Amino acid sequence: MNGVRRVRNWLSERRRFEFCLTTVMVVLLTGTCAALLLLPDSVMAPLRAARPGSTTAPVAGQLPLADARLTEIRRIAEPFGPLVTRQVATGGTQPALVIGHPRQQREVDILADELAAATTAVTDLWGQDWSRAAVVVVSTAPAEFAALVRASTDLPGEIAAATVSDPFTPGAEPTGQRVVFGPDAGRRLDPEGMRALLRHELTHVATRASTVDGSPQWLLEGFAEYAAHRGRDRSFTDIAPTLATKLATGTVPADLPADTEFTGADAATAYELAWSICAYLADTYNDDHLVALYRRLASGPQSPATEDAALREVLGTSRTDLIPAWQSWLRVRPA
Repeated sequence: MNGVRRVRNWLSERRRFEFCLTTVMVVLLTGTCAALLLLPDSVMAPLRAARPGSTTAPVAGQLPLADARLTEIRRIAEPFGPLVTRQVATGGTQPALVIGHPRQQREVDILADELAAATTAVTDLWGQDWSRAAVVVVSTAPAEFAALVRASTDLPGEIAAATVSDPFTPGAEPTGQRVVFGPDAGRRLDPEGMRALLRHELTHVATRASTVDGSPQWLLEGFAEYAAHRGRDRSFTDIAPTLATKLATGTVPADLPADTEFTGADAATAYELAWSICAYLADTYNDDHLVALYRRLASGPQSPATEDAALREVLGTSRTDLIPAWQSWLRVRPA
């Protein structure tokens, strides 16, 4: 009987212990939950943001999850997989963003690490009259790339990046702007090429409010290419290898490239020619005159006569005199 009594006492004491332990755990869990509910949103927002597939770099002021710049991008991109995001302070009223998928983490990091310097370089040339808070997206599939730039079909594989914005009235502040890199950009370009392309596309973002569709491509693309390579230690041959090869054989361009030349098999040569004319103008007349000419000629479609009038007004030269002077400059450029 004593043995049975001891067993009953032991069981009774154990149940009391388990009851007490359970009570203590319930109290602790209830207190923890209450404390989390009382934490300010500034503390909880980063925790909510750090869900699987997303990363957020610290910046001054946490970017709200409801940022309107991300709404359309999330709708298009999230079906292609989880997103990674880096925020970069670039001098604008909001942080700049670089967004991609985990398989593009390398490209996201290259672009995010370059974004502040690229923004500064573009601003140094163009001025501060743009947002300086770019949104850059790295796509993971051709269909995603096309959707992000609002193209009706998949884009040709040779297009490594493109810039898009909402429709707007010229002179107004553009909205919905983003730079989108194609899914093969990181494979086709080395890090230096990615950085140059980022500066090129950022220039289109910066100049968009002053650019009317239909303006001469030699100016729009040439100015962006000039901005991409300005101040970087690269030779003429590095920047314009196709043009340098032609010049080495004595082939000198007869005129500025036409808009139709910027698509198709000879597009690379057209971009290099456009860069060279803007590099010549900056070298001969300085950056300020090149920017002034851009603002003058980016007002819509031009003809040789209207280009001539703008050149006379801004640079004090004619189109007829400009072409041979540019050709002479080209002949002595390649190393």
